[in-house]
Amino acid sequence: MQLEDVKGFVFDVDGSLVHRGADFRSEPLPGAVAVIEAIRSSGRPLVLFTNGSHLDPETFAAKLREDGLPVQDDELLTPVVSTIAYLRHHLPDRPVMVFGSDEIKRRMEREGIPLADTDEAEAVFVAHVPQVDMDELETAARAVMNGAPLLTANYGPGYWGSNGLIFSRGAMTAAAIAKVTEVEPIVVGKPSEVAVEATTERLGVPSEQHAVIGDDLDMDIALGHLGGSRTILVRSGMSGSLDLDGVPETKRPDAVIDGVEEMLPWL
Repeated sequence: MQLEDVKGFVFDVDGSLVHRGADFRSEPLPGAVAVIEAIRSSGRPLVLFTNGSHLDPETFAAKLREDGLPVQDDELLTPVVSTIAYLRHHLPDRPVMVFGSDEIKRRMEREGIPLADTDEAEAVFVAHVPQVDMDELETAARAVMNGAPLLTANYGPGYWGSNGLIFSRGAMTAAAIAKVTEVEPIVVGKPSEVAVEATTERLGVPSEQHAVIGDDLDMDIALGHLGGSRTILVRSGMSGSLDLDGVPETKRPDAVIDGVEEMLPWL
């Protein structure tokens, strides 16, 4: 594949650029640093969009740098960023019940999102949660049954770590609320139109000129298809054993590689 005409790059993180252990520390995969440096040398922008929603984007970027991946603060996006944009556009000044870390709640308050902890909340947002209180789940479910939309950072099974799949507790939480309310969650992370808008705004070029690179067909490649972008599936994570022959052509990536280091000749 030739990528000279691509004007901006969108990378997944876990399973694509790094493998993360149970302690949440990450190890850059072969070629990850070289690919980032090669793109920067070409003068083109890049952004990492992770569905990880337990940290502020700036904190996330700092931890990746500590672990050896040279990503800048403004090169890291999470569903928290796209959720805030969604709430401002669709539910301005409406109180939101948030399932997430204290850091995420403080970030949303700083961005002017009013928080609520009763069933009078007018939206429910589920990010990563280490533990869930059943009373809070019931309160959120009642808010949703009263008409509050159910937003979730992630509705996939999980992400790929050093020892295989790490389950998404956020998806588990959102699924519990969805089950009892019979309301389908609105994904505000990957893949979603609001995530495409977030990457487009950050890169400053239309999504049709992006290349989206990731290990998850249903999240990363689907995100690229939503934006009409070039798509590259890497087999270093979720898709390692995926048989693409059984995948409809409309859902397939434009290229498949074993790891991001194979992109270097294309840049």
